[in-house]
Amino acid sequence: MQILQPKGWASPRGFSHGVAADGTQVFVAGQIGWDADQKLADDFAQQVRQALSNTVAVLAEAGAKPEHIVRMNWFVTDKRDYIAQGREIGAAYKELIGRHYPAMTLLEVKSLLDDRAKVEIETTAVIPTTR
Repeated sequence: MQILQPKGWASPRGFSHGVAADGTQVFVAGQIGWDADQKLADDFAQQVRQALSNTVAVLAEAGAKPEHIVRMNWFVTDKRDYIAQGREIGAAYKELIGRHYPAMTLLEVKSLLDDRAKVEIETTAVIPTTR
């Protein structure tokens, strides 16, 4: 995996401008903060933690690890919640994903399929080809 950082550009915090990778691609559908019983917490950061945990579980089914993630698209219903709970979100991210920062996009959307969902995370990973 190669992190793409154009010369002269400031280094981003918490994401990469781009990633190049060879291997088996794994596409994870948008994960919301449902637990195994499809119940949602009310707290934004708790929903993020659960969505990230769900993502890691789906990746594991393909033999992928968090460090294989090359791209994440985050859909949030209120970017102010995301900003306000940044410390809690960062702590959950570091615990579940580590200090691996793929290419990321954050989009504020009007709503998600489950009316109580506050975040949905869509992920692409690439398991390196062994040679």
